[in-house]
Amino acid sequence: FYLTPPQVNSILKANEYSFKVPEFDGKNVSSILGFDSNQLPANAPIEDRRSAATCLQTRGMLLGVFDGHAGCACAQAVSERLFYYIAVSLLPHETLLEIENAVESGRALLPILQWHKHPNDYFSKEASKLYFNSLRTYWQELIDLNSGETTDVREALINAFKRLDNDISLEAQVGDPNSFLNYLVLRVAFSGSTACVAHVDGVDLHVANTGDSRAMLGVQEEDGSWSAVTLSYDHNAQNEHEVERVKMEHPKSEEKSLVKQDRLLGLLMPFRAFGDVKFKWSIELQKRVVESGPDQLNDNEYTKFIPPNYYTPPYLTAEPEVIHHRLRPQDKFLVLATDGLWETMHRQDVARIVGEYLTGVHHQQPIAVGGYKVTLGQMHGLLTERRARISSVFEDQNAATHLIRHAVGNNEFGTVDHERLSKMLSLPEELARMYRDDITIIVVQFNSHVIGAYQNEE
Repeated sequence: FYLTPPQVNSILKANEYSFKVPEFDGKNVSSILGFDSNQLPANAPIEDRRSAATCLQTRGMLLGVFDGHAGCACAQAVSERLFYYIAVSLLPHETLLEIENAVESGRALLPILQWHKHPNDYFSKEASKLYFNSLRTYWQELIDLNSGETTDVREALINAFKRLDNDISLEAQVGDPNSFLNYLVLRVAFSGSTACVAHVDGVDLHVANTGDSRAMLGVQEEDGSWSAVTLSYDHNAQNEHEVERVKMEHPKSEEKSLVKQDRLLGLLMPFRAFGDVKFKWSIELQKRVVESGPDQLNDNEYTKFIPPNYYTPPYLTAEPEVIHHRLRPQDKFLVLATDGLWETMHRQDVARIVGEYLTGVHHQQPIAVGGYKVTLGQMHGLLTERRARISSVFEDQNAATHLIRHAVGNNEFGTVDHERLSKMLSLPEELARMYRDDITIIVVQFNSHVIGAYQNEE
């Protein structure tokens, strides 16, 4: 089944979103010019989510990608809720008091976030009251704990991640008299999600990561070439420190069963995640909740089984690893993406493709044919294609789309092969998942002039 180029484009562009930061956003000239984001599903429905919002009561912008597993419920909840928890964690004491007083007296609330959403980005209206009450309990505790110190961004990020995960767990244990909501909170808690979130404020970039989505900085070197700086580490079996951490948290007798076939307890790829209460709750609690839960939960095989060798829970945490980076004028963009991208592309290629896309300048790498016997005809073809690619001044108006096109359509020569792209995009749903994962990408473009000015002030 062969797709025409316009059909390919309409599939690739279906979930595109772009946001340009207004030149003067009232408080400060932003170090962000704007961002492009996009998603390409492999699962039906897609299990990835994305979020972006400007913090209105503090400075800074939040951006994040969330990769769900065992369904999309947890990724959905985290994509809606996490930024509120982060924003509340960053608010000064008097603002928290103002917000609480407004709720008390029934006045309109100060808006905390301005969301930048694609029309396809779903928000669960039914749960909004429940979510709001949990958030309010959190800020009430922050008011009571008031230490008078200004909140450190790193701490705020860690506290927000842990607190939201805790609330997801609590809501499921308490349940809800409304049967729809009761089922929802249980689905959220029993499914799971990774999260990779960036907070950008002036020259301060913080990345908080839980799981195996990734953040990467694109840097333009003095000679114009592009390099990648890693801003997150995968929490999985490939990360020795992470394997060590898990082993340290459990008795020596479990050493052999903790990580099997590169998975936590032989089951879970990421070693940190939201939700996934099957890896956090005691066996008694799991049984009690499932037995008293709605029938749909009982019919779900996933909730019934107990992981093998389950002796000393919790085996899983949502606590993020936070990396801070001070932006420099040569830092041109940030890429946040779920593992669907990194499984197909090396970060160095990602840096080059996005860098060339944003500047419109191609550094002509010598054509690499890596050990292939290439006929003159094929060589001629590659050179013609390269020329066409430069003259067609990108068909994509969105850097994330451009990256997805490469991730799905690249051939062994590193160029987009239309036929391959067409085949990959026309795979039926049940087959697509065997060839690739959901891909979600946010590309944030930085304003080098503003970043340079910040540096000069210092």
